[in-house]
Parts: sequence; structure tokens; C-alpha cells
Amino acid sequence: MDDQAAVGAFLAEVETQRRQSPHTVSNYRRDIGKLLALAAELPGQPGLGQLQAHHIRRFVGLLHGRSLAGRSLARSLSAWRVFYRWLGRHGLAEANPCEGVRPPKGPRALPHTLSPDEAVRLLESSIDPDDPQEIRDRAMFELFYSSGLRLAELADLDLQAVSDIDGGEVRVHGKRDKERVVPVGGKAREALAAWLLCRVQLARQEETALFVGARGRRISHGVIQQRLARRAQLAGLPSHVHPHMLRHSFASHVLQSSGDLRAVQEMLGHASIASTQVYTHLDFQHLAKVYDTAHPRAKRK
Repeated sequence: MDDQAAVGAFLAEVETQRRQSPHTVSNYRRDIGKLLALAAELPGQPGLGQLQAHHIRRFVGLLHGRSLAGRSLARSLSAWRVFYRWLGRHGLAEANPCEGVRPPKGPRALPHTLSPDEAVRLLESSIDPDDPQEIRDRAMFELFYSSGLRLAELADLDLQAVSDIDGGEVRVHGKRDKERVVPVGGKAREALAAWLLCRVQLARQEETALFVGARGRRISHGVIQQRLARRAQLAGLPSHVHPHMLRHSFASHVLQSSGDLRAVQEMLGHASIASTQVYTHLDFQHLAKVYDTAHPRAKRK
């Protein structure tokens, strides 16, 4: 099996057997594509099965020199490791040359969030009560902020997911198709109820998606992003607002109020609490600002 055929077989397995999202498969394809391109630059153009650790370190150095960020390098290395494990299981590589290779550390950027007041301005901005798309938008954005959903999770919701909406819960399928039940606040329930009343004006009869676009089919990720950015602009918010910002805002605001990191982890669907701990840094930033503003001995000239 040549390298291109091996890559194709690996991606097919990732998509069909491991049930990874299309976004994850696309990342694997892009990252392994980089590996193929870098290997093609080597003298003699050795196959992927002949690469060694010093080749991988050289590739990392080359990508770093081309201004690829540390986080992107880490993702590429992770994809290469997974791919080489697959090659090893299929007898196409004797060893994994990526083991022990580490990317250069870069500064960890904290997620951007809305303040509670900005979230209220966004969600309570006026809409046309006769426009089903604006009613749908309010329901989507309320649900993002109420329950901390990912973009793909919200877009993939079916009508049956909100069958217990009166009980304040929605069933969500997260990464690797893991199901979790998340709470839905009162404002989001009201917005969803209004949307369900007028959904028939947009949705095709056989469509099972909770949120649909202008053509009556499941709404696309791009349309959700565009509608949210437009709504934020109309509300006069100072920065670009995207769906993940509402998820970050949900996590940060709940953690600031409750201090319960484990609960936030469960609601977000994080496999590791390390992913959730970034919001403790945001919480500390908030406390530091309060301290600098309020403490008489902390004020700076």
C-alpha cells in the first residue's frame, strides 16, 4: 500500500468506525497532508514508513520557522502519532517516530467572553415578532448561552431532543457521539416555545431538525455564525461574537457564580477537567480587576 492509499484508508476508518466528526476528519486530512508534503522535500523522498524521530523533529522545526503556532504544531503532532499507530497496527511502519517529540510551547490564549451585561444586551435586543427566522435566532442564541452548547451540538439537535423541555433539560450529542443532558434556563425555554410555534412556517414536513434554515432543511453552521455576528453588531457589541464565545461566556459566568468546576465540566461535556480549568484563570482575571478597582492600596497611578 502506498502512502496516499494508506492515508485514505486511515481517514475512512476514522470517519466510519471511530465516528469522528467531519471537522476532526478534515483536521486529520490537513495535518497528515503537511506530513506528506514535508516528507516529499527530503532527499530521496522516503516513504512515511521509513521516517525516523529526527525527521519529525526537523519537520516540527521547519513548521515552527514558518510561523505555525505552538498549538497548531501540537495538533499536527498528535494527528501524526495517531496515524503512525494505525500504520504500525497494519504492518506499514516498524516504529512510531513521533513518540517523544514535543512541540515548542507557546503562550496559552485565554478564551474571549462577553460580560453578563453584554450577554443581556445581545439576547434581549429587539426582534421582529412576525419574522420566524428572528424568532429562531433568539431561541438558538438563548440556548447557546443557557446551556453552553458547541456549534455542532446545537445544529445537530432534533425535535426529540427537546421533548422534556418543560422539565428544563435538553439531550445533546457531543464529541464522539457522547450523550449528555444539560439544563435549560427559563428564558431559553420561553424562546424555544415561541420558535416551536412558528417552526412550521419554515420547516419541510419531513424535516426532523430542531432548527431549520430558509429552505426548510437543517440550518448550517455558517448561517448560525453569520446570524449571530449580525445580531451582535446590531446590539452594538464592541467585538466579533461567535457561537463558541457564548459557550465560553456560559462557563465563565456559571463558574464565577458557583465556583463548582466539576459541575461546569459536566455541563460542557469536557472529558478532562484540565480543559475546564482555563475558566478559573478567567475568574481570577475578573477578581483581579475588582481588586485593582476597589482596594485602596491596589490602585495604580
